Amino acid sequence: MAGMTVAPRRWVARLAAAAGLLVTVVALLIAPATPASAHAVLQSSSPSASAVVPSGPSEVVLTFSESVRKVPGKIRVIAPDGSRADRGEPSFDDGVVTIPVDPAGDRGTYLVSFRVISADSHPVSGAFTYSVGAPSTPPVDSGTDSRANPVVGTAVKVARFLGYAGLVLLVGPALVLAALWPRRLSRRGPTRLAWTGLGLVAVATLADLWLQVPYTAGGGLFEVTGEGFGSVFGSAFGAAHLVRLGLLAASAFLLRPLLARPTGRADAIILAVLGGAALLTWPLAGHPAASPAPAVSVVVDAVHLGSMAVWLGGLLMLAGFLLRQADERELGAILPIWSRWAALAVSALLLAGTVQALIEVATPQALFTTTYGRLLLAKIGLFALVIAVAAYSRQLVRRRTAAQRPAPVRRAVWVELAVTVVVLGLSATLVQTTPARTAVVEPSGTEAGLFSTRLTSPLFALEVELSPAERGNNSVHLYAYGKDNQPLPVVEWRATAALPSAGIEPIEVPLLPLTDNHAYGDISLPAAGDWQIKITARTTDIDQATVTATVPIR
Repeated sequence: MAGMTVAPRRWVARLAAAAGLLVTVVALLIAPATPASAHAVLQSSSPSASAVVPSGPSEVVLTFSESVRKVPGKIRVIAPDGSRADRGEPSFDDGVVTIPVDPAGDRGTYLVSFRVISADSHPVSGAFTYSVGAPSTPPVDSGTDSRANPVVGTAVKVARFLGYAGLVLLVGPALVLAALWPRRLSRRGPTRLAWTGLGLVAVATLADLWLQVPYTAGGGLFEVTGEGFGSVFGSAFGAAHLVRLGLLAASAFLLRPLLARPTGRADAIILAVLGGAALLTWPLAGHPAASPAPAVSVVVDAVHLGSMAVWLGGLLMLAGFLLRQADERELGAILPIWSRWAALAVSALLLAGTVQALIEVATPQALFTTTYGRLLLAKIGLFALVIAVAAYSRQLVRRRTAAQRPAPVRRAVWVELAVTVVVLGLSATLVQTTPARTAVVEPSGTEAGLFSTRLTSPLFALEVELSPAERGNNSVHLYAYGKDNQPLPVVEWRATAALPSAGIEPIEVPLLPLTDNHAYGDISLPAAGDWQIKITARTTDIDQATVTATVPIR
């Protein structure tokens, strides 16, 4: 009778899994076919930046280094009188964006502002001016802020971290319960951990989809539109996340019997295939899918992510359950097997990480001159520390002392877990950082660095970005925010740059307002050293504040 009850349950579970797979297939069918690219940069424009043309053009053409997608309402041409000069929707053809413009416009200076999405799901924005007949005072773009709110940027990283953490909580218990768990021990604790992990991955995936709208279009957490969601769902990013949700739904029905009791090999194999397919959705929605070798990068990143989940999830099960509850005989059988699994997972991590670094960093110099490279170096350093602790644990297992004295192994495992939590945080930041292979090359061919800081005053918070933070010409972007982290309109901007150590007096930085809270300027810094950038922002007729940033120039 019991066998007759179990069989229908398994049939229902497999039917439900098939329904989840159907959702996945539908998501795959609506996924767009986009060429590989990453963090596109504007290579040229027609008219070119700062050009003076004799008569008004009928169109403005932007040529990017890679293919780009549209952000609704974020490409604008502003006439000298502040009105919109663009007519109709811009057209996109791979990396070329064509903006129809009224050719009968006024003489003077026009402002072109743009925000597009590169294939790795990251937004790219910028602005430039051109003049018809003769230059005039540049107009101000009265449209909405062209960047995502800082709260959104932080929320994106938190969501990515929770997704990684959920993957660890899901994979570890599922693997250990399926292959290493002693029959006499209760499965309740690990089962709850696995369901928590599944829930975290699902919530993080939904949060990614929601946050992608304000992240790419600009605005606060709740500044989303139906058009914005349509753009996200129609992208490779959206399709990958919908596929992940479908695979999670399919896996949930097969996971339940596996967590409750030892299950059949067929269900375990199906679950492993679904898990492997779900792992691929992370790289397909990020940098790897847009690398110079996308097929290699996607597979390598999935291996890297899967190995991490196996290793950390297994460590969590050891520290949280097995080393406390299993007896000496059980540990004597479990630890040697786990030690071999951990060695394989770490080897896969090292191999995949090496290949990944070679593709994403490209040159040794980029390790030290880009934010991505420095974050990667920090991750490597922490990982080396974890490997040393893991080697110590493996020696205890080989000496067969771990089963009799589990306390030293438990302490070592907790150290591994503590350090790897930091590594996961760095990984969540890395996926939101421009890859070094892209960051080291600007359209002009010069090396690119970026100085970025957030300054606060009683009146506003100011984000300062200066690139490439080297001697010679530099671009300055200033973004003002109120105490509520919402864009704060600025009536007047002023800025100076000085190098007291070299006796260089303050140099005026000419600033061009691009939006109400965003100003842009160019300045030539003649010497290396710690430059003092002093910025004054006036928000009303009587309210203004001054902040100072120290910028190291190489």
